[in-house]
Amino acid sequence: MIFVFHGYPQLIHRLIYRRPNHLNFHVHGYREEGTTTTPFDMVVINALDRFHLAKAAVTRLPDFESQATAFGYKMDEYLREHHSYIRAKGEDMPLIRDWRWEPALAGNGGHSKESV
Repeated sequence: MIFVFHGYPQLIHRLIYRRPNHLNFHVHGYREEGTTTTPFDMVVINALDRFHLAKAAVTRLPDFESQATAFGYKMDEYLREHHSYIRAKGEDMPLIRDWRWEPALAGNGGHSKESV
């Protein structure tokens, strides 16, 4: 289970430590990392962004072992692009800044037009 918590991950670890299967939990949370930067970059710095979470999920799925490495490289590529872009422009990438939630459209399997 990938658990994303807008607090300290240690709190969740303490709550589940003596429970069965606690090793199946992978907790992402606030790490007290960051500086004055863009909103999305603060999320990236604390590994709470979509790229870190997608990579964490896929690398833990046994049925996707063969695709996990390539997928991880792609997520790392997005993170490098993000890092370069915000340092050059001082704002989040259009891929992030302009993203909007779209309701699922009939016939597309529930996916929006943007796949990232």
